[in-house]
Amino acid sequence: MRVDGRNYAQLRPVKITRNYIKHAEGSVLIEMGETKVICTASVDDKVPPFKKGTGEGWVTAEYSMLPRATQNRNARDISKLKISSRSQEIQRLIGRSLRSVVNFNILGEREIIIDCDVIQADGGTRTASITGGFVALVDACKRLVDEGLIPRIPITDFVAAVSVGVVGDQALLDLCFEEDSNAVVDMNVVMSGSGEFIEIQATGEQSPFTRKQFDQMMALAENGIKSLINVQKDVLGCLANEVGGVTKDEKIHSSDQEQGEN
Repeated sequence: MRVDGRNYAQLRPVKITRNYIKHAEGSVLIEMGETKVICTASVDDKVPPFKKGTGEGWVTAEYSMLPRATQNRNARDISKLKISSRSQEIQRLIGRSLRSVVNFNILGEREIIIDCDVIQADGGTRTASITGGFVALVDACKRLVDEGLIPRIPITDFVAAVSVGVVGDQALLDLCFEEDSNAVVDMNVVMSGSGEFIEIQATGEQSPFTRKQFDQMMALAENGIKSLINVQKDVLGCLANEVGGVTKDEKIHSSDQEQGEN
């Protein structure tokens, strides 16, 4: 049994609450055990300079943590006049993960910004941000469809992420902070609903790890992500059926283009 009573292959209790923030086009509160993250998706009619004139959109992410999300207070990035290297690395991961399943042709020349704000941290904040951020992204895209700005949801597949690691000599799924702090190996896995890999981050924190340990962690991660995607589908309800209706490079037909312009 683990510190919180789970078995080695068990996720922490997962809860995703949609429409958590009033003004955002998409928003959720995701809770994974004691880790809690607010994810909002905001639509901007402007795109980064490298996308101007292409007819394609963009998805980006920002990540931050409240000062007392952790046991001891952390100074805000603004007080240091620069974003921390950790926050920068995590928000790039979130952005890459979500962009991997977005058709930018159908999104059109607009940007969706995913803000992930950790209000309580107990391990796995980056993976929770990806899992929750995806649901917020779907809701924001649905808002664009409902407003007649795009013809359909431009998302090709589901995305979720989970942490795994080796503590002692045991591979574990979904590490809490205490486990993560004592992990011999720490790994984060991002996958699509079709079982394809988007990103794998694996580090031997104390010593190198074997292929056998890697395979054990990957098996745990795959099963955990399948469960998380089922949670996403349950939370989205009938809207889940509208995800995956396009391919990555599908173009907008002329009739669809006219609908988006009206």
